[in-house]
Amino acid sequence: MRPADGVGLLSSGCPRVAGVTQRPADRLGLDDLMGFVRAHGDGVLTTLGPQGEPQAAYLSLATTDRGELVLDARATSRTVTNVRRDARAAVVVGGPDGVTLQAEGLAEVVHGAERGRCADAYRTAFPQFAGSLLDPAIAVVRVRLTWARLGDYRTAAPVVREARLPW
Repeated sequence: MRPADGVGLLSSGCPRVAGVTQRPADRLGLDDLMGFVRAHGDGVLTTLGPQGEPQAAYLSLATTDRGELVLDARATSRTVTNVRRDARAAVVVGGPDGVTLQAEGLAEVVHGAERGRCADAYRTAFPQFAGSLLDPAIAVVRVRLTWARLGDYRTAAPVVREARLPW
């Protein structure tokens, strides 16, 4: 769910954008990353096709408390097929308001207890999709981020923060 205030100023004078407090000199933190993804709830996941070509999909995205991104997709989709063959993935969240999260990581289809944990995070973010998680034809995909950049490009002097992961 997107916050009602969207864009505004905190009492400290730092801009507030979709769950993220911008602090120019700071490294991107886990809480800011999770807050941004949770506020937006969607993004573009790019995986590598059979010939190494990028293949992008616009998807609903959730995050675990560990900062992993979680999505669901048909087990027969090209996204899942690509992830099973090559784990490298890139994700972009946001954009229309001038603030974006760009991230890279390793994606995998999760099973067993990890599927349950990741599905819980997805179900919490998207209760309307809870039924699909019971369908054996639906795969749960986790992206463990290795790098992330949150950029606010709405001003002449953009505020960009990065992090190498894991946290």
